[in-house]
Order: sequence, then C-alpha cells, then structure tokens
Amino acid sequence: MLEELLAAGLSGAEYDAWLINIGEGDQFSSGYVAANPNSKIPVLVDHSGRDPIRVFESGAILIHLAEKFGAFLPTETAKRAETLSWLMWQMGSAPFLGGGFGHFYAYAPTKQEYPINRYAMEVKRQMDVLDRRLAESEYIAGTDYTIADMAIWPWYGALAKGLVYDAGEFLQVQDYKNVQRWTDQLATRPAVKRGRMVNRVTGDPASQLRERHDASDFELRTQDKLEAAE
Repeated sequence: MLEELLAAGLSGAEYDAWLINIGEGDQFSSGYVAANPNSKIPVLVDHSGRDPIRVFESGAILIHLAEKFGAFLPTETAKRAETLSWLMWQMGSAPFLGGGFGHFYAYAPTKQEYPINRYAMEVKRQMDVLDRRLAESEYIAGTDYTIADMAIWPWYGALAKGLVYDAGEFLQVQDYKNVQRWTDQLATRPAVKRGRMVNRVTGDPASQLRERHDASDFELRTQDKLEAAE
C-alpha cells in the first residue's frame, strides 16, 4: 500500500520498514507491545501528526492509509461498501488458510487426515468464491484496484501460484483460472514488486530488502549488495 501511494505521487507516504524477527521473539518486546498489544505483525505507527497514532491489524492499517491519503478506497457509497466487504472477507477467511490449513498440512508434527481435509475443503471453497467474483470483475471490488486487492493478493495470489505450503497440486489451484489471471495482473505492478521485497528474509538475496528507510534502498541495500560489501 505504501509503495502504491508513493507510485501515485503521494510523497507523504514515505516510510520506514523495520524488520521484526518473530523467530527471535521481537514481537514480545515492550516497545513492540506498546504499538501492538496483540504482539503480531504488522503494525503501523503514524508519526505525521502532533502525536503518534498506532494502527494494528492489516485491514485497519489499509483503511487508515486509504482514508489519510484519499486513495484505493472508493468514496461512493456502494463501491466503498463492496471494497470493505471484501477486505473483511479476507480478514475473516485468511486464518483458515494460514492458521488452519497451513498448520495441519505443513507444520503439524503429525499428519492428521480429518483436519487437513476439513481446512482444505474450506480453502478450496474460498478460492471458488474468489474465482467466481473475478469472472465478473477485473478487480476484487469492481473496476478499480483497491485495498481489497492489496489484502487478498498476498495470501490467495501466492496460493494460486503454489508458493505457500507447497500445496498447489493438492489444492488444484490451476483450476481457478480467474484467480490466476488476477494474480498475474497484479504481479506486474511495479509497486507490488517493490513491496514484496520489503522485510523479506528468504529467497534470492537480490530480492531481499530486510529494512527499508529510503527509496534508494531498493538499489543500494538489498541483501546481495550488503553481503558483497562485507
């Protein structure tokens, strides 16, 4: 969202992205808990006004930024309602994909058929909901790219390409043709490409910008360049 705002010429969206290492327990530090009492990532602290404003939960962060900058959230009543409905759909559905299916399929110490099948059925139902929506609409909420697309794409777009849990074949993600089209379309956006690099700690070092404090960091401080300078 921040990279899209900057791409739209809204320089006030310039930001610092600090890496929170959840494997090391950074999310339980007193400073982080002050920003997000639920000790989850991400969290936004908006320092643009007189007093800092904390915003936690991805959906709340997206709404805050959309309203602050007047972008990616329609103001017309029906379009706004559609956008927010799909945003809330993501917030309610993604735990089935992440905490449910992902846990039992990929991370649980023992494989259990019932929970895997139960959550797989729900994830496939969600993918079907998206596929039917995208059969009638270019973007999730209609003709415009919105915060609903931004929220849903990292979860379900990655799933559509078999990039999470190595579950693409198991879930038959290739069957969701409209989700595939939408996923590919969003992946070409320059701001999406940049945003995917921020706070990344896996994959090609050239794609990892572990912390982002200036736009020049994409050229100067990717992990491959930092390692080469050591």
